[in-house]
Amino acid sequence: MTMRLLDTINSPQDLKRIPVAELPKLAQEIREEIISVVTRNGGHLGSNLGVVELTIALHYCFDFLADRLVWDVSHQTYAHKLLTGRREQFKTLRLHDGLGPFTSPEESPYDLYMSAHAGTAISTSLGLAAGHEMAGDPRRVVAVVGDAGFALGMSFEATNHAGELKKNMIVVLNDNKMSISRAVGALSQHLSRLRTLPAYEKYRRQIHDTLLKIPLVGHPMDEAYKHACDAVVAGLTPGHLFEAFGFNYLGPVDGHDIQGLIQTFNAVKPAHEGPILLHVVTQKGKGLDPAHGDPALRHGASPQVLEDGTVPPATAKKNLPSYGSVFAAKLIKLAEKDTRIVGITAAMPEGTGLNKFQERFPQRFFDVGICEQHAVGFASGLKLAGMRPVCAIYSTFLQRAFDQIFHEVALQKLPVVFCLDRAGIVGADGPTHHGLYDIAYFRAFPGTVLMAPKDGPELEVMLEFALTLDRPVSIRYPRGSIPESLASGPPLVLGRSETLKEGEDGALVAYGSMVERALAAAAILAANGIQVSVVNARFAKPIDTEMIVRMARRQPFVLMLEEHALAGGFGSAALEAAAAGGAGLSLGKIRSLGIPDRFIPHGSRDLHLAALGLSPAEIARTAAGILGRSLVVASPVKEAKAVSAAAAR
Repeated sequence: MTMRLLDTINSPQDLKRIPVAELPKLAQEIREEIISVVTRNGGHLGSNLGVVELTIALHYCFDFLADRLVWDVSHQTYAHKLLTGRREQFKTLRLHDGLGPFTSPEESPYDLYMSAHAGTAISTSLGLAAGHEMAGDPRRVVAVVGDAGFALGMSFEATNHAGELKKNMIVVLNDNKMSISRAVGALSQHLSRLRTLPAYEKYRRQIHDTLLKIPLVGHPMDEAYKHACDAVVAGLTPGHLFEAFGFNYLGPVDGHDIQGLIQTFNAVKPAHEGPILLHVVTQKGKGLDPAHGDPALRHGASPQVLEDGTVPPATAKKNLPSYGSVFAAKLIKLAEKDTRIVGITAAMPEGTGLNKFQERFPQRFFDVGICEQHAVGFASGLKLAGMRPVCAIYSTFLQRAFDQIFHEVALQKLPVVFCLDRAGIVGADGPTHHGLYDIAYFRAFPGTVLMAPKDGPELEVMLEFALTLDRPVSIRYPRGSIPESLASGPPLVLGRSETLKEGEDGALVAYGSMVERALAAAAILAANGIQVSVVNARFAKPIDTEMIVRMARRQPFVLMLEEHALAGGFGSAALEAAAAGGAGLSLGKIRSLGIPDRFIPHGSRDLHLAALGLSPAEIARTAAGILGRSLVVASPVKEAKAVSAAAAR
C-alpha cells in the first residue's frame, strides 16, 4: 500500500519538503482523515473542511515556531493539529485525556492560546505585533479570522486600533459566508459584494496604467498615484472599508487554490509597512456533500463511538426532547397569546431552539450575530419600547455581556428574560464552553431573579412565570435531553422551593439539573437504610432562606448540589442566607457539592460529574460519609436504572 503524504508529516518542516504540485493530494488526505475522526468522535466538521488548503499554505510559507499564528475561535484547527506533530494523537480528538477540540498551548508550541470564543484574534495579534516591535523582535504575526468573527465589536475595536498603530501584521479574513448558521449583518452583505468584484490589485493596475498614458503630465501624476487612486475608486474599491481602517487590502483570493495562496503569502511575507488584510474566500464543508448542502447542520458532528469504545444507543433517554426544544415550543405558545414577546439570539438559532420561533414569528425574531453585548443592549431598548424580550444565549457566551447585563438591564430594572442553554458541564468542547459561572455573575446584581428547572414541565412553568415578573430573570438549563418528568410539588412561587421527598437522616437540596441526580442518590441511600429529604430549590435568587434554616436546624446535614462553580454559586448563596437568617445556627451542617476552583478539561458530562462527586453514587457516598455510615452502591447499570426509577416517581 502506498504511504499517504500525510503519514510523512510530523512537523511543518516535513510539509515544506513536499512539492507544491502534490499539495492538493495532501489536502484530500487531510479531509479524509478529518471526516473519519470527526464522524467517529464528534466535533466541528464543516469549518475544518473549509480551511484545509489555507492551513497548508500558511504552514508552507511561514515557520510558526519563529513567527506567530493566532486563530480566532480555533474550532477550525484540525488540519493545523495534523500538520504540527499531532497526527498520531488525532484519533483521540475530543476524547477524555485526548487532543482538545481547540488550540491549546499544553498540546503544542504551535498553539499560542487556548482559544474558543470569537472576536479575540485581532486584539491579541496586535498586542503580539506591538510587543515584538518594542523588543526589537522581527517576528511576523498572522491572525486567521472568520467573516462572522470579524463582525464582533472586539474585532472592530482592534481593527480600529491596528489602523492607528500601523504595526506589521497580517489578518487573514476567512470568508465562508457562515457563522454556525448563515452570517448576518451589513458586513456580511458588504463581503458578499466584494466576492462579485475583481481583485483589488486589478483596479490599482488599471488606474496606474491609465495615468501613465497621459501625455506630458503622466509621470508627475504617477507620483500622486495613490491619492488619485483613492479619489477615483472610493466606493468602488473592494477593500475600501478596510482601507478606511488603515489596512492594506488584498483579495478576494480563492481559498482552495493552494498554489495561489502560497504565491500570495510569499508576496506579503517580506517586511511590510502596516497591517495587511488578506480576504480569502472558502467553502464551509468543502469535500463533503452533506456538509456543503447544509453547513449549519454539519457545523458539528455528533460522536458515533463513546469514550469507552462502545457505540451509542440508537435512541437516548427514550427520545426525550432537549431543553432547547421545550423552551422554544413553550415560547411559541406564549408568543401566540402575547404579541409583545420577541426572541433574540447571538448566532445560535438552531442551538438554542429559536429557529423554530423564527419560522413562526420571523418579524419578532432577531439574530444579532456573534455579538452578545449588542444582544443584551438591543433587548434593553426593545423592553423600553414596550416589548417583552427573551434572550436565548449559551451560558459561557453570555459572560461576554456582563457589563450590559449590569448597565443596560439590571441597573435600569428592566424585565428582560435570559434563557441560558448549555449551563453546566457541556462535554467535549471543554473549559472554554462549560457554563459554570452564570449564577455568580447574575446574582451579584440587585433585583435579579435566578431560576433553574428540574425537568421540562418546570421549564415551561418558569418561562411563563418569568414573563410576568417586573425584573431581570435568568433561567439556566443544561445541554442535552431533559429527564422524564419528575415528581411535582406546589405551584411556582417566587423564592420558594419544593420538597420532593421527606427523610430524617439528612437533606439533599438540589438546583436545576442536580434534582434528578439527588433523587437517584436518595434511592441509593434508601437501599442502604438511610432516608434523606430531597428539595428542589427552584430559585438561587431570591433563595428560600426559610427552608435552608429549617433544614439546617432539623437535619443532621444539608448537602447543597449544583452544576456550577462553588465560588459564588448556589451553595454560597445558601450559606450567606443561613448566616443572615439563622441566629445560632451551626453553619457546619451545610456543605456544598459543585465545581471546584479549577478549569475543567474536555470529556463527557457524565464522566466529569462522576469525577467531581456529582453522580448519584458519589452524592450518596458523600452523604453516607457525613453520617459515618458505610454504603453499598450497585453497578453503573443498576445505578442508571435507579436514576430512571427516581425520575418516574
